[in-house]
Amino acid sequence: MMEAIKFLEPRASVVARRSAIIADLVDLLPRECVVHEARELVPFETDAFVSYRRLPLAVVLPTTTEQVAAVMKYCNRYGIPVVARGAGTSLSGGAIPQEDAVVVGLSKMTRILEVDPANRTATVQAGVTNLSISDAVSPEGFFYAPDPSSQLACTIGGNIGMNSGGAHCLKYGVTTNNLLGVRMVLVDGTVIDLGGKHLDSAGYDLLGLVCGSEGQLGLVTEATVRLIAKPEGARPVLFGFDSSDAAGACVADIIGSGIIPVAIEFMDKPAIEICEAFAHAGYPLDVAALLIVEVEGSEAEMEAMLKEIVAIAGRHGVRTVRESQSATEAALIWKGRKSAFGATGRIADYICMDGTVPLGKLSYVLEKTSEIVERYGLRVANVFHAGDGNMHPLILFNANDPEDAARAEEAGNEILKLCVEAGGCLTGEHGVGIEKRDLMRHQYSDVDLNQQMAVRAAFDSDWLLNPSKVFPLEGRPAA
Repeated sequence: MMEAIKFLEPRASVVARRSAIIADLVDLLPRECVVHEARELVPFETDAFVSYRRLPLAVVLPTTTEQVAAVMKYCNRYGIPVVARGAGTSLSGGAIPQEDAVVVGLSKMTRILEVDPANRTATVQAGVTNLSISDAVSPEGFFYAPDPSSQLACTIGGNIGMNSGGAHCLKYGVTTNNLLGVRMVLVDGTVIDLGGKHLDSAGYDLLGLVCGSEGQLGLVTEATVRLIAKPEGARPVLFGFDSSDAAGACVADIIGSGIIPVAIEFMDKPAIEICEAFAHAGYPLDVAALLIVEVEGSEAEMEAMLKEIVAIAGRHGVRTVRESQSATEAALIWKGRKSAFGATGRIADYICMDGTVPLGKLSYVLEKTSEIVERYGLRVANVFHAGDGNMHPLILFNANDPEDAARAEEAGNEILKLCVEAGGCLTGEHGVGIEKRDLMRHQYSDVDLNQQMAVRAAFDSDWLLNPSKVFPLEGRPAA
């Protein structure tokens, strides 16, 4: 397959010094923290955006901020690009390296440094998995709210890089709303602290700038996050509809009524069938679209909210209303949703899109998405965070057929353009990476992009950090 997405040409002067660079890295770090044999580099050549891959020059796996700083200082001195990597779950190619780059993998930085119930915070190293934070603070009666579907594997450093969300972001917000502070290593090895346990800091909101910066402003090595008290109770309910239009309209009316559930998740019929075959969660198979609506609070609060939600769903012709009756049933309902991407991978290769649209346009964009995919002769399964309009159409294709793969990529680009034209944006939580890089001009003017690139260059004037990502290759300032 001829690759549609291009990478920057590797710096020949860096590639020519590969042996010397590896020797220097071995001097900087313990030998077991440096990976450089070709076969050992293969696991790092791509992330969850598997259509593209590059073998890096080398991989380092530091365990401390000081080790990260030493590597960054060395790479900056010799003009060596650096690509940060957490668990490699990025769906936009954000962690794909290139031949002249050193990958700084933070997966060994797995210490939970402090849990502070009094201030409702936890401070963790960047390689701690998302779910591990909630597991660690659960005995104290707390949890960490952002919950990407990959939360069992994805790390907090990667979550910060992409400003990740999840099913429960409807009520609790995405990573930026739950991040209080970071320790970050700049491109020259300088270590800075932004934010802390307090709710806000004087001066510019650099923490907000770092969250979602995709490893282009520096490498986050530690994070202080907000903890939320566990609710008194939580209850997911399944709502089945005869059409995606009805389900989409129901979502808009629920939010428009002033009710904010913890989560509203959408699945169309293909997604329902895929997830049910895998998880056996009890999803209704005789409906065209399914909503998972979760409410929380006291029994009285949940009953009152559900009464209103059921009434709204009734006005949209709801066919099935199934309330979870136990913790086991509730866990099964979420198992099906959280397993959607993995379950889909059992039956076909797929590209997962990440556009976000206004809730009033959900039905329209769903209809147009189906038309686009059908026009390319492909199939699509829709499963997404409906409450905040963050759509995740899974375009199914055969990765062994170059023409099929090219069609899938082209269909995905059309869908993302559709999201922008409907008043939305290119990404809700997966980031730009390489996947959406060349679509940035569809959302932003040259003036907008130049301003963003000027900020990026203020942190890294030579564009060494994650260099092929986020911004179109044409029109960049000279490094």
